[in-house]
Amino acid sequence: MTGSLFKANFWSTDILSTVGYDSIIQHLNNGRKNCKEFEEFLKERASIEEKYGKDLLSLSRKKPCGQSEINTLKRALEVFKQQVDNVAQCHIQLAQTLREEARKMEEFREKQKLQRKKTETIMDAAHKQRNSQFKKAMDAKKNYEQKCRDKDEAEQAVHRSANVANPRQQEKLFVKLATSKTAVEDSDKAYMLHINMLEKVREDWQSEHVKACEVFEAQECERINFFRNALWLHVNQLSQQCVTNDEMYEQVRKSLEMCSIERDIQYFVNHRKTGQTPPAPIMYENFYSPQRNAAPPGKTTGPNVARRGPLPVPKPLPDDPDYSLVEDYTLLYQ
Repeated sequence: MTGSLFKANFWSTDILSTVGYDSIIQHLNNGRKNCKEFEEFLKERASIEEKYGKDLLSLSRKKPCGQSEINTLKRALEVFKQQVDNVAQCHIQLAQTLREEARKMEEFREKQKLQRKKTETIMDAAHKQRNSQFKKAMDAKKNYEQKCRDKDEAEQAVHRSANVANPRQQEKLFVKLATSKTAVEDSDKAYMLHINMLEKVREDWQSEHVKACEVFEAQECERINFFRNALWLHVNQLSQQCVTNDEMYEQVRKSLEMCSIERDIQYFVNHRKTGQTPPAPIMYENFYSPQRNAAPPGKTTGPNVARRGPLPVPKPLPDDPDYSLVEDYTLLYQ
């Protein structure tokens, strides 16, 4: 902390000027406004973090993500969903932390406002007293100067009438001169009194100005330090959020490292297999074959039947009682 820059650099040669004081006050007002803006920034960031966390939580809990996977990949997905849920909770927690930091900033602003108010009240009173006393001193000076001019005119009138005025007129001029001299003495005393009072008021005002500068400079140092630390803490919280998220995602990576393609394939085979024998070839079947309907297509009842040759040509067997020739029949009734 410097401790003396404000009180050494914010003066004016004009006793009625408040340009130095006003410059400091404007700077402090800007600093307070900057703190307010950062406070609002933290609140807005908190709202964003909270909304993101809630949306992420809803996504994790409601949106399917590989729900029909099996074995090791299924376990990895379960870890993934859980860690996304954890990340969402972290963002919601971060939102609460940011709101707490915004509250601290607001409390700091209000504390400095109250501290400034006391000093500003004292300075406002000092300025009013200084201005009032300066006006009285200047009025007393004007009155004193006017009385001096009146005395000078009375003296000149006495000199001009020394040889031409009658005694009665000269007496009046001497009375006026004596009165003007008394008025000059009285106005001079009043003028000196007001100047002395103004000097005391000026010293008191300067003393208060120095105290105010020291208070305001200390406040500004405190504000800059607080603001700097608040910003530092904010980015640290954001960095920690990234670290925490990465640690959670690392759990997902570890679970993925345990994922085995071969084991998942074997698991599926073991739990979903339907058999090891494929269907037999579909063979040609002669309509006149006695084995034609022995088995349905695609089903086998024994060894494969060899493909047969062409059908034999029927031969007449006249000696066979169950065999008749075509010429033995007629389509006409006798």
